[in-house]
Amino acid sequence: MERIEQHASFGGRQEVWRHASASTGTPMNFGIYLPPQALAGQRCPVLYWLSGLTCSEQNFITKAGVQPHAAAHGLIVVAPDTSPRGPGVADDAAYDLGQGAGFYLNATQAPWAAHYRMQDYVADELPALIERHFPASDARGIFGHSMGGHGALVTALRHPGRYRSVSALAPIAAPTQVPWGHKALAAYLGDDPAAWAGWDAVALIATARERLPLLIDQGEADEFLPQLRPDLLRAACEAAGHPLTLRLQPGYDHSYYFIASFIGEHVAHHAGALRG
Repeated sequence: MERIEQHASFGGRQEVWRHASASTGTPMNFGIYLPPQALAGQRCPVLYWLSGLTCSEQNFITKAGVQPHAAAHGLIVVAPDTSPRGPGVADDAAYDLGQGAGFYLNATQAPWAAHYRMQDYVADELPALIERHFPASDARGIFGHSMGGHGALVTALRHPGRYRSVSALAPIAAPTQVPWGHKALAAYLGDDPAAWAGWDAVALIATARERLPLLIDQGEADEFLPQLRPDLLRAACEAAGHPLTLRLQPGYDHSYYFIASFIGEHVAHHAGALRG
């Protein structure tokens, strides 16, 4: 591993690291915030953030304002890149497929399958690396935004017992039922919709083996609401008896202004579970 950035922040340190990933077969970057407690040698719980379309690890660590909240609660926060990257990695001219748009799944179709194994990366490889090289405990939470909100929900639902908490801001809740999801799932997984259901939070809720409470914030002025469908997530949770707090926030859009407005409440939600 190579540390490529470090910055003092709220008594802790924001770092960016690069390493060779066995899951993707490429170099991968991740941001990690080490709170003052970690720098003092305490093992701290880890909160994983998954970002949305077009993002890298930089968007969240520079725009969300997570650091003071993580410092106050003594949480390590890890923000990986959203996809494999590089000249030998398949890509697409559109913003919603390819590099920057990995959808946190394991692709099965050419040319994507060679590198796009983001689920293996975020659920298995990255936590093992963090817990091996940093003062991290095995108490984990996961959250994200938009495509990353989809990734956080699906990752927690697919790995019962792996995480103690989960939340999302403006997640793509039902990718099998919206154009963003149709495009990505067909490209990465093929044309059979039966293969898509395992990557759809609304579909997974019905058979979930674990009932982690879901905290979802959604801006009512979000221009992408037709792609996000929080109403379908609410209906699925009601039908399955899955605990859900869905907060519709008047006037808020899909931007990092929205994320920064509620990030503190999400960190507190996770801290209650991770340190409870």
